[in-house]
Amino acid sequence: MKKEQEINIEDEETLNLHKADTEASDKTADADVEVAEDSEVNDDSDDVEVVAGGDPLANAQAEIEELKTQLLYKAAEFDNYRKRMLKERAELILNGSERAVKELLPVLDDMERAIAAGKKTEDPQVLREGMELIYNKFWKTFEKLGVTVIETDNCDFSTDLHEAVALVPGMGDDKKGKIIDCTQKGYKLNDKVIRFAQVAVGQ
Repeated sequence: MKKEQEINIEDEETLNLHKADTEASDKTADADVEVAEDSEVNDDSDDVEVVAGGDPLANAQAEIEELKTQLLYKAAEFDNYRKRMLKERAELILNGSERAVKELLPVLDDMERAIAAGKKTEDPQVLREGMELIYNKFWKTFEKLGVTVIETDNCDFSTDLHEAVALVPGMGDDKKGKIIDCTQKGYKLNDKVIRFAQVAVGQ
């Protein structure tokens, strides 16, 4: 009988230990469930924050990279523009007189023909007429290029257009400051003086 009581006591102790372990396991499981639920809630809240606002540092870095790309693009674009302008300027300097040369070539041809014809005749009238034709053609070509003569007849002296090479005294008050004579014609190209007219001015 005593033996059976000892067995029962041992069984009860074993049962109590098992029960305690079970309760502890249940508590641990419940705690794990609560932690897991809390983790899910926290994860969800983090995801929402990233989607809504994002990381400020990451956003700033992305914006900086975009600005760097734009700056490099603009710098490359400006460098290409500068090189293109330098090339066009160099070509303009080298070939700027191309139009004038092309326009004057027919006049040169006429002069060569006039020289060849002058060798075949001694009539000064024929030579004079040939020279006048070439001169008129030459001036028409100049006019096409925008060249004009600076006026000097009965004009007031102007330092913007004329160069005084002589002063003529005793011409009277009505001739004072007036151009008396032109010793060398002056010319303008598209309203820009390319050679001043050399004149004598009344004093």
